[in-house]
Amino acid sequence: MKLPSLALKNYQFTWMLVLMLSLLGWVSFQTMPRSEDPQFNFPSSLITVIYAGTDPMDMESQVVDVLEEALNELDDIDSVRSTIRDGVATLRVEFLYGSDPDDKYDEVLRSVNQARADLPENLQKLEVRRLSPTTVNIAQLALISESASYQELKYYAEKLESEIEKVPSIKESETWAYPEQQVEVALDLRKLSALGVSAEQIYKVISSSSKNLPAGYIYSGDDKLTVRTSGFYRSLQEVEATPVYAKNSQILHLKDVATVRLADAPARYLGRYNGERAVFVSAIQREGTQISKAIAGIEDKAARLATKLPSHIRLQWVFNQGNSVAKQIDTFTSNLGQGVIVVGLVLLLLLGIKPAIVAMVSIPLSIMIAIGWVDFAGFGLQQMTIVGLIIALGLLVDNAIVVVENIQRNLRQGMSRYDATVQGAAQVGWSITSGTVTTVLAFFPLLLLQSGSGTFMRSMPVTVVLTLTASLLLALTVVPLMSKGLLPLQPNMAEKAATRGFEWLNHYIYAPVLRSSLRHPWILMVICVALFGGSLLLVKAVGVSMFPKADKPQLLIDVRLNENSRLDRTNEVIRQVEQVVSRHPAVKAIASNIGNGNPRLYYNKMPKQGQANYGQLMVELETGSIEQTTVIADEIRTSLSQWPEADIKVEQFQQGPPYEAPIAIRVIGDDHAVIRKMAAEVEQVLRNTPDTMSVDNLSAAEMVTVKVQIKADKAALLGLTSYEMDQAVRMALSGMPAGTYRDQLGEDYTILVLGNHYNQPTSDEFDKILLSLGNGQQVPLGQIADIQLFSSQAQLQHYNFDRMALVTADVAEGRNVAKLTAEVIEKLKQLEWPEGVYWTAGGEEESRNKNFAGLGKALILSLLGIFAVLVLQFRSFLQPLIIFIAIPFAITGAIVALYLSGYSFSIMAFVGLNSLMGIVVNNSIILVDYANQRLLENPEIGVAGAIAESASTRLTPIVLTSLTTVGGLLPLTLQGGIMWAPMGWTIIGGLAMSTLLTLLLVPVLYQMLTRTAKV
Repeated sequence: MKLPSLALKNYQFTWMLVLMLSLLGWVSFQTMPRSEDPQFNFPSSLITVIYAGTDPMDMESQVVDVLEEALNELDDIDSVRSTIRDGVATLRVEFLYGSDPDDKYDEVLRSVNQARADLPENLQKLEVRRLSPTTVNIAQLALISESASYQELKYYAEKLESEIEKVPSIKESETWAYPEQQVEVALDLRKLSALGVSAEQIYKVISSSSKNLPAGYIYSGDDKLTVRTSGFYRSLQEVEATPVYAKNSQILHLKDVATVRLADAPARYLGRYNGERAVFVSAIQREGTQISKAIAGIEDKAARLATKLPSHIRLQWVFNQGNSVAKQIDTFTSNLGQGVIVVGLVLLLLLGIKPAIVAMVSIPLSIMIAIGWVDFAGFGLQQMTIVGLIIALGLLVDNAIVVVENIQRNLRQGMSRYDATVQGAAQVGWSITSGTVTTVLAFFPLLLLQSGSGTFMRSMPVTVVLTLTASLLLALTVVPLMSKGLLPLQPNMAEKAATRGFEWLNHYIYAPVLRSSLRHPWILMVICVALFGGSLLLVKAVGVSMFPKADKPQLLIDVRLNENSRLDRTNEVIRQVEQVVSRHPAVKAIASNIGNGNPRLYYNKMPKQGQANYGQLMVELETGSIEQTTVIADEIRTSLSQWPEADIKVEQFQQGPPYEAPIAIRVIGDDHAVIRKMAAEVEQVLRNTPDTMSVDNLSAAEMVTVKVQIKADKAALLGLTSYEMDQAVRMALSGMPAGTYRDQLGEDYTILVLGNHYNQPTSDEFDKILLSLGNGQQVPLGQIADIQLFSSQAQLQHYNFDRMALVTADVAEGRNVAKLTAEVIEKLKQLEWPEGVYWTAGGEEESRNKNFAGLGKALILSLLGIFAVLVLQFRSFLQPLIIFIAIPFAITGAIVALYLSGYSFSIMAFVGLNSLMGIVVNNSIILVDYANQRLLENPEIGVAGAIAESASTRLTPIVLTSLTTVGGLLPLTLQGGIMWAPMGWTIIGGLAMSTLLTLLLVPVLYQMLTRTAKV
């Protein structure tokens, strides 16, 4: 290899290149985006429809079926989940990973727009939003007051919203938790009846009077003048003065038959902070910006507004993700720094001062260069990036150690500095290149995972690959340069002590054991196979899991009442829940959301919208670990477990891609009644399974519905259509938007025509509804319709365009989800399922199968890629097989380490195992490569002599590289919690076991399978 020689001959250019790359990395470190979690887009959209006063069955037929028919024509759909409630429907569309998020969002938008013509005309809301982790709110503030009107709170909230959106790092700001204002036209139906005027006539007059039609222009001499017509209403007096009826030269105005007022619309979403009425303002960070700058901008705007608020309103922070990001990055940076210190101490003790300095220089330089490349690749600084640096930390010095150790050996043999450096680096150049390539290949397939987990983790393998590439470049250029100038011709006292230590280890322990193993190879092989087989027996005890809980000191508490509960009653119950929760000493603050979920604060948690019987508490805890948060959650859950009239669920944030619940069973079929019956049986199965909790079957919830049953024959004789009657009922009860009123400040308000109940209709309203006939006469609704009460299903669900009932359950802390799911599945197989009805497992089971299948493919691809590189290097099939023998024992070590540490085989442990594939073969490559060199140089030495000499010579770098890898990972493993500890123990255990057995088994297999010196 000529690269070390070129670097030495052109040392000025080498230093300039390294300096330039390092400076670019430093600039990137200062300017690259920072966030708590990976910022990535995935092809998913959310369609929200609000059609107030419509029961779930009508929402299904009139809205959801129409939208699903349009969506069904799209390509690359992975899943469509529809949830249908009273007046609200949401459709979540997810496309196959790898699809372009922007293109798929545009396709969904086009499909919805095409279907709009087939949807009801008077929908209150039809919104399509793109789902992305980047749309998480980084800040939530509260404007708090018990005495201010919602109009006043809204004014200041919108002012703050406007100011926050001026911050360059902010993409969007929103206001929450207050009723909109509207102009209410409350009709006096009895007076209208006496006059023979229908509510529909009034509606048409207001609607036509509020339209703004451009009239055009006229010419006056050389001037062109625009003609302005009546246009919008500009005052409430104009609305009241609208002529609505004329007879016998008498004109009735709207104020004569209705009360007109500017009022709050019926509340759909209310908020409180620490028990006081509040309006929330949230902010979303712009992609590619630093969260610290975004938060600083928000703090500045909030502080300015706070000085202008009246004394009865105060402004307070509810949530600040900047604190969490700073803590997260500081923790991981600390782990990285501790890892550097541990690696430095290992090198200092085992190599001596100057060799340790030479090897250690590659750490900061590799990291800085890699950070610049990571930034250029489009990734920011967050937990996955920093963990990638920590994983690479122990690996990146491996190349430097091998080069330094080989140069030292040449110096001890009497070579000149230049020759020892050039030859020492060149001798191991291809070996460390091959080792680096195999390690990179172990991580590279993780880049290709087309799944939620793959997208979530992508920045980690990118960081590892780029850092190892930088370390290889430095090991072949900068390390030889520094070795030439720093490494002493004769070792000093510290280096002599380290050398003597390795010589003692080699001479008195390793060499005798190796000789015995070479004489009795089959004994060693039986022992190794027994170890591997025994470790497989522990797999079931270790168990399998997905992502663990997030290290966030927050809880979400969902409160759901019976389906007919009014928002007022939900508000009362949530206030009672607040009082119980606030008594816990660890609770710092509570943000209550009545009728809605809390604004989105976590990348995989979507808030529920528009449910009068639902509320959510976002509970901020005093800072603590995941374990402490789990204990607090259990205590709060216990205190709320016996609530008489509400279903209450206490939840921690969960890492990784979202899924419905740890255990989720979908019951699918055509008939709602049959599906519901089987869902009830599934619910019973889950309740009877030990260690399941918070079992939820939304299909079981019922609501009481008032049905206006039209007498079709009578209506036909009177010339009335069902649409006319439905419109009259809707206007009388819910009101119908008839136009727009614009005040002097340019604010637009909907004009709502409704009965004289001020949005609090009772059953008496039916007696007041009059229907207009073609001859001008009116007939009471009661003469052509019956009013009936009946029960109906409160919520309907679809999955991939089929009707579905979802039954979910949480799992008690410490229980393995995979085992419990397997128990549930076995019980479900024993149920009698009607024809046309079947079940599928969702939740963690589905997510695990999808993601582990992808990781399994990645593992196979890694092994094939590594094997191909080894075949190319050694021009043999047998020798790569010898090298691969380290892999089963890496698995053995990983399983044992997880078992002893008490962690399950999570997806991060699987990533650690995948990483091991490239790491553990490096030691074998060093052994086999040097043995091949010795056979070529001196065929008379024989196969046994060559591998024995190689094992003795390469013991030091193999032990050193293994110790530095373990040392680099140790801080993260011990302090990384349940997210990162499984990965750390997997790599540490696997590397320790494979290193130990590789030093013995590889020489044995080399001796058995290598028959010629021609390699």
